Order: sequence, then structure tokens, then C-alpha cells
Amino acid sequence: MSANLLAIFYLVSGVLFILALRGLSSPETSRQGNLYGIIGMIIAISVTVISVGNFSIGFVYLIIFLIAGGTLGAFIAFKIPMTAMPELVAGFHSLVGLAAVFVAISAFLNPEIFNLGYPGDIKIASLVEMSLGAAIGAITFTGSIIAFLKLRGIMSGSPITFVGQHILNLALGIILIGLIFYLCKTQSENLFWSLILISFLVGILLIIPIGGADMPVVISMLNSYSGWAAAGIGFTLENTALIITGALVGSSGAILSYIMCKGMNRSFFNVILGGWGATDDTSSKKSSEQKPVKSGNADDAAFLMKNASSVIIVPGYGMAVAQAQHALKEMVDSLKKNGVKVSYAIHPVAGRMPGHMNVLLAEANVPYDEVFELEDINNDFANCDVAYVIGANDVTNPVAKTDPQSPIYGMPILDVEKSKSVLFVKRSLSPGYAGIDNDLFYRENTLMLFADAKKMTEEITKNL
Repeated sequence: MSANLLAIFYLVSGVLFILALRGLSSPETSRQGNLYGIIGMIIAISVTVISVGNFSIGFVYLIIFLIAGGTLGAFIAFKIPMTAMPELVAGFHSLVGLAAVFVAISAFLNPEIFNLGYPGDIKIASLVEMSLGAAIGAITFTGSIIAFLKLRGIMSGSPITFVGQHILNLALGIILIGLIFYLCKTQSENLFWSLILISFLVGILLIIPIGGADMPVVISMLNSYSGWAAAGIGFTLENTALIITGALVGSSGAILSYIMCKGMNRSFFNVILGGWGATDDTSSKKSSEQKPVKSGNADDAAFLMKNASSVIIVPGYGMAVAQAQHALKEMVDSLKKNGVKVSYAIHPVAGRMPGHMNVLLAEANVPYDEVFELEDINNDFANCDVAYVIGANDVTNPVAKTDPQSPIYGMPILDVEKSKSVLFVKRSLSPGYAGIDNDLFYRENTLMLFADAKKMTEEITKNL
């Protein structure tokens, strides 16, 4: 295949990726967006396979690894539960970063294969590109691994900090810049390996001080990093598809991270540099045993909702864990038959990744026009008879408005406490992912429903 024809096909796939992003910006067009993305990736992969050349050793290896990787990816996609989707995304980001590192290593050790020059005499521009791609890829790899461990519960979701952490991060950042500069001057193999090793360390240090409340931002930020790593390697390989795709992923991930930080009243630079929320939150960790709570059952909840004129559903990670979205839809249908107006309120960081709740509700065929984002529905809580909180915790915690020492202080929350009655479905009074107690549990208008989210919702439906 000629270089011109190859570029045209890569351009077509790039346009399809742009259309995919546009489609994914709205729940109504997300399926169409996914389809565009699939078609674009099929074109990009097919053209790449053809360009390698039939029946060459490279072609055989390419087919073997495509089949192996595709089979493994399909198996994981079929088996993974929706609750594990955030850590799956983090895991995939780590693989993208590692792939960028491997390609950079290959290009540095065998530059003549990629038309970049010869060992010790690599083009300066190419050396800068592969250095940046390798550094960002290495940071993405270890950062994503830490995010995976935190989301999986293997590592504590609380910020992990130590004295002089930010100074160390700054020093390592300056060292990385210096290594890239001297690498371009000397083209020393030792400097190249040092660059990669220090970048691995930086990835760890950037993510460990970020608390659980900010983990959704971390996921989108790492998504952005993986895109920039791919784009950097794309320039090195002079691959149009990698450049376009990497730039799209990098820029869209950065924009999403900025939007989420703004929505959470976070500093974008504080989050991406690590350590936001690493405050002493002991004042927020009040003992739940010393404060009385009102608890109820499905009978009480059904009575309150059946006699309400309006109900707002607030889904959270607890709903995802219990896979309660279908039971919730049945309960809402029963309420509608009784003439109750029902809406869904979605916080930007409900769950553990952007759009987590939207995906679950779409899976249960909840109409899009009943689902509202925080800024569109928050004022409605004051006129709402019942707020049904199913597994959401940190995103409803009034402490975000009142306690400057809290790690979620300043984050906009759903104002469920303003509702006439709050039904809070939770297994226990344990704190949320940010590790702090929720003052909403102890309010006069709150009725705690201690149970599995799915079972409680099914019992309420029976009582309705």
C-alpha cells in the first residue's frame, strides 16, 4: 500500500474517532458514537496489518499478538462486572502507557528500522519525541497501577503522604527535563534507562497522595496521559493514526479532568500534581456510635413514597455494587403508576469514574429525560417530598459545605438534606470512599434503611 493511500485511510479513521467522541458526549448518541469508534479502529488496524506486508515475519507476529490480545480483551469485557469498570479502565490505561514505553525502547535501540538514524546518531527531534513518549508512558503505567490498587481496595484509598513529598516531586520533574536535555546531547543509553526508571517512580508518587474522593478525576487524567504518550510515539514513528488518536484522547481527557475539577471546586493543577485532600481530616471522622439515627424498613419507605407527589432518586456506588439498577427501575415504574413524579439526580463523580451512574441507568432503560446532572436538579430538592439515596455517600455529605478540614470541603454536593424526607439505603454507617462520616445520616428528616440496595428496593416495590 502506498504512503499516500495509507495516510488517507488513517485520516478517515481519525475523522471517525472525532465523530465517536462527539457521539459519546451525550447518552442519546453514545451507541452511535461507539459504532463510529469501532469502525475507525477496524480501519486503522486493518490498514496497519496490510502495510506490514503479507507473510513476512513481522506480519505473522502481528497476527499472533492481535489474536491473543483480542481474545484476552474480549474475555475480560464479558466477565468484568460493571462495579469493576473503573479499575478495568485504570488497568487498560496502564497497558497503553507500557506500550508507549516499549515502542520508545525499540525505537531507541533500533532507530534505523524506523528511519530515525543510527544508534548514537538519532535525529534530535525524534529523540525528544520518544523521550517524552517514554516518560509520559512510564508515568501513566505506574500511576494507573496505583489507581487500580486503590480502586480495588488492595491499597488504602486515603491520601498517602510524607514530609517533603512535593519538593521531591518537583526535584524529580526537574531531573527528568535535565535527562531529556542531556540525552539529546549525548544519546547515552544509561541516560535513556534512567529517564524511564525515574518516570516510573514519578507515576507512583503523583497518585499515592490523591484521596478517594478525587479518584474519578485521576481516571480521566490518566486517560489524558495515555493519549499524550501515544501521540508522542506517533510522531516518532511518523504514524498519522497514532498522532490523531493520541491527541484526541489526550485533549479530551484533559478537558474532562478540568471540567470535573471545576465541578468539584478543585484546583486542576493541585490534582494533577498530586496531594489534594491530604489534610488532617480527623475532625470529620466523628464517631457514629455516639449519635442517634432513625432507621426504618421497606414498609416505612413505601408509605412515604406512595404519599409523595415528587421523589428524586440519587444513585451511587452502592447501587452499582448491589446491581440494583433494574430493581430501581421497577420501583420507579410502580411510583409512576401511583401518580408520583420521579427524577434521577447524578453527581459528576458519583461512582468511581465519570459517567458510571449514567451507564448503569441506561442499562436499566431509564429514559434520558428523567436523568439530570447536579446543576440542573439541585434546586429541586427544596421542593421534593422524598429523596431516595441508594448507595451514594460522599456526594451527599453536608460536611463538604461546613468543615474546612474535610478532604471534600468545597466540593459541590447534591442538596438532598433540603428534601422533606430522606431515605438513605446503606448496609451500615461506615464512611464513604473519602473515609469520612456523613452528617446526613443523623439529620431529623433522614430515615436509614440498613440493607442490601437491591433487596431493599425490591421489598419497597412489593409494598407499593
